[in-house]
Amino acid sequence: MSSSNPLRDAQDRRLPRIAGPSGLVIFGVTGDLSRKKLMPAVYDLANRGLLPPGFSLIGFARREWEDEDFADEVYRAVKEHSRTPFRDEVWQQLSQGMRFVQGDFDDDEAFETLKKTMQELDAAQGTGSNFAFYLSVPPKFFPLVVQQLKKHNLADQKDGAWRRAVIEKPFGHDLASAKDLNEIVHEVFAPDQVFRIDHYLGKETVQNILALRFANTLFEPVWNRSYVDHVQITMAEDIGIGGRAGYYDGIGAARDVIQNHLLQLLALTAMEEPAAFDANALAAEKTKVLGAVRLPKDLAKSTVRAQYAAGWQGGAKAVGYLEEEGIDPKSTTDTYAAVKLEIDNRRWAGVPFYLRTGKRLGRRVTEIAVVFQRAPHSPFDHTATEELGQNALVIRVQPDEGVTLRFGSKVPGTSLEVRDVSMDFAYGESFTESSPEAYERLILDVLLGDANLFPRTEEVELSWKILDPIEQFWAKHGKPAQYESGTWGPVEADDMLARDGRSWRRP
Repeated sequence: MSSSNPLRDAQDRRLPRIAGPSGLVIFGVTGDLSRKKLMPAVYDLANRGLLPPGFSLIGFARREWEDEDFADEVYRAVKEHSRTPFRDEVWQQLSQGMRFVQGDFDDDEAFETLKKTMQELDAAQGTGSNFAFYLSVPPKFFPLVVQQLKKHNLADQKDGAWRRAVIEKPFGHDLASAKDLNEIVHEVFAPDQVFRIDHYLGKETVQNILALRFANTLFEPVWNRSYVDHVQITMAEDIGIGGRAGYYDGIGAARDVIQNHLLQLLALTAMEEPAAFDANALAAEKTKVLGAVRLPKDLAKSTVRAQYAAGWQGGAKAVGYLEEEGIDPKSTTDTYAAVKLEIDNRRWAGVPFYLRTGKRLGRRVTEIAVVFQRAPHSPFDHTATEELGQNALVIRVQPDEGVTLRFGSKVPGTSLEVRDVSMDFAYGESFTESSPEAYERLILDVLLGDANLFPRTEEVELSWKILDPIEQFWAKHGKPAQYESGTWGPVEADDMLARDGRSWRRP
């Protein structure tokens, strides 16, 4: 039976797409991600009227909880972290479809209970046997959970119903492990049933990169090597590793952020126009760009890794990475990484892309800066343009989502002086609708089966092909540089750009 509305005009943009009959099973439901992001996102979707009336939520974890305990936990998470106001009638309806299954991932009995629970919800809530499995678990458990789903026939799609798997990053820790993981997952789920979550791609601003480029005549003609001098992509955090020593040590900033988030942002910034705005066309163009990325020949001069040292941050004394609890004082894990990449195609030949990420930097910000070349000829004398930098288009992904255009303007007065000014567009000021949380958008897309914002197998593997040689080089050469907490990274990273006659933007 089709779940489309016969009374709805396909051209009416006012009605949002609403998920059909379905349920969500969260493995690792007692973790941080689930409490702070997933459960509140489910509530916010229900509150916005985007979930079906009988939507069901099953939690799977080791805790000895009853259904009511689980509902209480969701209630607390929603009260604390949801974006939209709490409404009792929405909660009452949502909580009717909540169930909890207790067990370990290798517990066959628990998976049989899960199967029965899903069948019961089909009957009680009308979920139509459509379920998404969200693996909010450490990567080492992915293979076990996926194999259990296969063993108990939970991944089978029967009678027009669907089953989907949602996998959180990291997708492996190098190319070989990513390939192994993909093989294990695809033995059980077909490629179009697998949704790899990169929550960055759920952010409005990231999708706006495509709108900005391809819906406007203003930018596309200058979006190439003839006008662009270089591109800087930054993801800075102002926090340390917190309680994540066990997860973070041995992975580091480059694997944690560059391999997925920053290379995805690079792909969206640099890709050619897709033939259509659908998952296959987008993936085809992103894959082409990632396949054309070239590493510089001299990795010692064009990559930097570093660790934060003690310093002052936000008015408080911060300890260095090596003094953090649970970290080996000899650890060489990077908390800061910067790399220079080039794209070997006609549009971008010779334009460097500088990617950097780090913890305990000056402030929390993610942005893409497209920095343009200087004017080929300036009729003004040198003193008139001393204060003039380069034109730049800066896309702020978070916080204060928006776009800034930086260009030169004459300073008021009798003398001719040209100085940098900024034109600013902020989402919060231009639209009354507030941006949904990334996870709201992504969970809804999973339930709708819309894979536009999810990286494909090829993209994941190409990203590892780019990062692996850098990680191998670092493993053999020297140790991480140091930078003081609260600053913008190590001197070595400034030197890397200075050698090219450029400097990092201060976000």
